[in-house]
Amino acid sequence: MNEYINLTLENIDSEHLCCAIGDKKHQNGVDSKKEWIKSKLKDGHVFRKLNTRGKTFIEYEPIETAWVPINGKKYQYIYCLWVAGSFKGKGIAKELLEYAIEDSKEKGMSGICTLTSKKKKPFLGEKKFYLHYGFQVVDEIEDYELLALSFNNEEKPKFNDSAKQMKIEEDMFTIYYSPGCPYVEYEIKELTEYSKENHVPIHFVKIDTLEKAKEVPCVFQN
Repeated sequence: MNEYINLTLENIDSEHLCCAIGDKKHQNGVDSKKEWIKSKLKDGHVFRKLNTRGKTFIEYEPIETAWVPINGKKYQYIYCLWVAGSFKGKGIAKELLEYAIEDSKEKGMSGICTLTSKKKKPFLGEKKFYLHYGFQVVDEIEDYELLALSFNNEEKPKFNDSAKQMKIEEDMFTIYYSPGCPYVEYEIKELTEYSKENHVPIHFVKIDTLEKAKEVPCVFQN
């Protein structure tokens, strides 16, 4: 039987983050991510992982406080569900998703939702996996789709109008990022160095508040 752990203020400093294990170049990102999770636990943020050293976890929280440009009421938003490598095919993804669904029902939520795409994209869940559990497309922006599993007839979540713009006024390569992903800090460092060496101007916009996350002019997944 698989054993799982939910991150809490009591154990987060001693537990690893599944998505960035043992890679020293991402340590600063891991530290930032942990601090971000600590600040989000009061909002009902859940990070549940298999009690092993591997990339096997689900992360979600109420849509009202989720750092994504999506509006809704009483829905949970799944940031990420990741089961990698040798852990695949053991029912772990099924158990993680079913836990999130049951947890949402116990908390009196109206449903649970997540971001996918018409064509497979890195770091996004597979659409067919969620469709198998009854999720349906409730909104879309170009190739991106918002899937939701509803428990009642309440209003479905939707992308904010800001996200539907998918454009900015500045004619410059612009990157929106947040501490919600432990890989980000190192990649920002690499891109900053590259832009200086090759004289390519890049504009970085750090999303560090809920308000900023809800108002980004594009699809945003931390």
